[in-house]
Amino acid sequence: MTRALVVYESMFGNTRVIAEAVGAALAEGGLRVDVVEVGSAPDVLPADVALLVVGAPTHTFSLSRPSTRRLAADQAAGDLVSRGRGVREWLAALRPVVRPVAARAFDTRMGTGWFTGSAAKMITKRLGRLHFDDVGAPRSFYVAGTCGPLLEGELDRAADWARTVRAASPA
Repeated sequence: MTRALVVYESMFGNTRVIAEAVGAALAEGGLRVDVVEVGSAPDVLPADVALLVVGAPTHTFSLSRPSTRRLAADQAAGDLVSRGRGVREWLAALRPVVRPVAARAFDTRMGTGWFTGSAAKMITKRLGRLHFDDVGAPRSFYVAGTCGPLLEGELDRAADWARTVRAASPA
């Protein structure tokens, strides 16, 4: 049986909550889904994974770096969710796929009126370079401020998006 793998990086917990909502919605149709923090994600995609979903927070217009994760740690009221490598480093270590695997990317970013960039766009580009099949358009989910919380309705949007991903996926 094939499965989906949802890999996320999260500083303050907002991206983790979106990843969990995506995983739950993907599993509604009976698909086996694993949701893992990027520090525990495999560098070689398991053979039974037919769908990979990757999510990360947007830091300085793109994927986080060690320096931006240190800045996030300085702003955190508690412990960070992701304290090791980020999605940027994981994608650099991930082995290219040699079989058809669908992939999607999402990010969390500020929902205010100014341009914040998109980590999901960078993830999508990198997934394409790793030879993922059917890399769909990236999706953003919005937070009220640097540390969150998620804007109202974002969990429902995430679940709806995941259902469309599942419907279009070969998994």
